[in-house]
Amino acid sequence: MSAAAHGHTPAAWTGVVIAFIGFGVAGVAMILPSPLLVWAGMAVVLVGGIVGKAMAMAGMGKQPSPHVYKSVEEQTKAREAAIAAA
Repeated sequence: MSAAAHGHTPAAWTGVVIAFIGFGVAGVAMILPSPLLVWAGMAVVLVGGIVGKAMAMAGMGKQPSPHVYKSVEEQTKAREAAIAAA
């Protein structure tokens, strides 16, 4: 997975750090019997996911590879276009 740079983006790191903080808050709140703080921590976890996705959509996530798999139809059309151009 490391060859594909899986998760090595600012969007991924930011989302994970925010979610980790939320899990930490919720975990501490379970030790201190505080249901409100547990739910606040879970809300922070959700915010981490939303922030990570928003950053990825803003262009800070993994960029699409130029070596994308093409369907058989796309390959056939490309072959036919190359033959027609030659």
